[in-house]
Amino acid sequence: MSVFNVLKEAPAAQPAKPRPAVKRLAQGDGANLIVFTFSPGQSLPDHRSAHPITVSSVKGEILFGCGDDTVTLIPGTVIHLKEHITHRVDYPATADGDAILLLTMLTGERH
Repeated sequence: MSVFNVLKEAPAAQPAKPRPAVKRLAQGDGANLIVFTFSPGQSLPDHRSAHPITVSSVKGEILFGCGDDTVTLIPGTVIHLKEHITHRVDYPATADGDAILLLTMLTGERH
């Protein structure tokens, strides 16, 4: 069993950069856990994942867009997305403080 305190293990914010700070928490059987720390105004523009994913907000209200749909992720909200689907993540410039997002890549790989 592995236990992660995502709030404590999240990378330090890097507000001078256009992209969020990122840290891999785990590469395990079936899944990789990756945590992002967003400063206001940072984003991950349109991209795709080679694996199915889940995305959840640990802290803050983060905008997750897929096609014409945009969902506001608040702590406790989880999105599941199939592989190869174009999506984006934005943290508004008007936001107060940093946000933390947890990405789980469902790789299916055995380690």
